[in-house]
Amino acid sequence: MESLPVPSVQAMVAATGGAHVPPRYLRPEVAADAVASNGEASIPIIDFQRLLHPEDETEVSRDESARLHAACQEWGFFQLINHGVPDDIMEGMKTNTQGFFGLPAETKKQFAQERGQLEGYGQLFVVSEDQKLDWADILYLNTQPPQHRTMRFWPDKPDTFRLTLDAYSAAVKNVADCLLGIISKNLGLQPEVIASKCVGGIQSVRMNYYPPCAEADKVMGFAPHSDADLLALVLQVNEVQGLQVKRDDGSWIPVRPLKGAFVVNVGDIMQIFTNGRYRSIEHRAVINTESARLSVAAFHSPSIHATIGPLRELVADQEREAVMYKTVDHESFMRLFFSAKVEGKSFLQRMKL
Repeated sequence: MESLPVPSVQAMVAATGGAHVPPRYLRPEVAADAVASNGEASIPIIDFQRLLHPEDETEVSRDESARLHAACQEWGFFQLINHGVPDDIMEGMKTNTQGFFGLPAETKKQFAQERGQLEGYGQLFVVSEDQKLDWADILYLNTQPPQHRTMRFWPDKPDTFRLTLDAYSAAVKNVADCLLGIISKNLGLQPEVIASKCVGGIQSVRMNYYPPCAEADKVMGFAPHSDADLLALVLQVNEVQGLQVKRDDGSWIPVRPLKGAFVVNVGDIMQIFTNGRYRSIEHRAVINTESARLSVAAFHSPSIHATIGPLRELVADQEREAVMYKTVDHESFMRLFFSAKVEGKSFLQRMKL
């Protein structure tokens, strides 16, 4: 699995001022897309603390669990507040992300992706020399469990980067694991049904730098796509917005991250596990004309030894024709996902029976 090398957009903007956009980045269709205005719609907000202590079966936890269930069914996105990840860990991750992308270009290149590797500094999903490119640079790393890390790609600058990412990834994974247990219960399953597939589950982190562009309405920071995983938790690093979620009518809803919250989204594996009861939703990143946007996305997937297909506990009582998706091993699933450019939900279509 690999992505073809492409120039750093950040370095290109620094050298040219961003006045000229190379043809491979131009996407004239962006300007024609319908985008909802402020206040028209927003993704649900879920209070993590209200979800806890389900053994008490309090009205508060039941109501919040029902809100989570509806968010996963109807939106595929929600903001998670009061999640318990300490402020110093959150702020440390923001500071180190900004610090890494603020390093000289030659220093960042020391952690560049290599042939046959997805990890490192560069870009993902570039599979041909003529496809359109995203207006972004990324740092992509395997973070949990620790034995899956390739430390050659972990920056040692800023000085606190590695320790900070280690603490942040562990804290975020704890939140994701707890959410998956609650989701199992919401689906009428025992908590261990999904958890058993996630023993030794994989977490990867993608740090995104979206440079400003004078022609922001003609480029895309991240093309429309859905994520491959079970759940992704996204941390907004600075105040610049850009994440948009696609609704059923084709319009795009801007996400306005709440201070201290995670933006959480359902991934393709969750849609497959639930046989379509929960939906992964197309989303994209748009560009600001004046300021860079930075974010950190943590993706949570099952163990590499797990099989990816509809959970038999959910489809056992259904007719065979009702099963919507293939069952494949995890490695084959990920190879399929990373071997093509991102294009809406086309990958999930290829997983259908």
